Amino acid sequence: MKKNNALNDIDKKILSVLQENADLPISELSKKVNLSPTPCWARINKLYKQGFITKKVAVVDRLKLNLNVVAFVQIKTSNHNMEWARKFVKAISDMPEVIEFYRLSGSIDYLLKVLVPSIEKYDEFYKKLTDKVDLTDVSSSFSMEEIKQTSSLPLDYA
Repeated sequence: MKKNNALNDIDKKILSVLQENADLPISELSKKVNLSPTPCWARINKLYKQGFITKKVAVVDRLKLNLNVVAFVQIKTSNHNMEWARKFVKAISDMPEVIEFYRLSGSIDYLLKVLVPSIEKYDEFYKKLTDKVDLTDVSSSFSMEEIKQTSSLPLDYA
């Protein structure tokens, strides 16, 4: 696969620092990447325009929000037609407990990452999900320990 040559080492440093703290003042960021503030600001704007940076968000502590249970929900379906898929995507998109949603290859069709306060609330979520669409199998695994969680993307492949 061809590498994307649009990023140089300074751009990667900027992205690395911003992935750790997007609120860093430009004066501090520019020092960390060995640029003066104006060229650093220009590079950040270029990274936005090129689509490398899509938005800035606040990372919120899920435990402070009482979202103590992390469930990974594996879904199998015998329906693969477009009408069913649209209905399923709409149903999942309307469920705020689902924070990640993937269509997979292999024996599992879909994987959801779900955050809820308790097992009882997960059961409510499960019932709501299975009422909305016809599913062949729903299997859930619950996280016992969060070992690594990051929003920082690896930059070595750019």
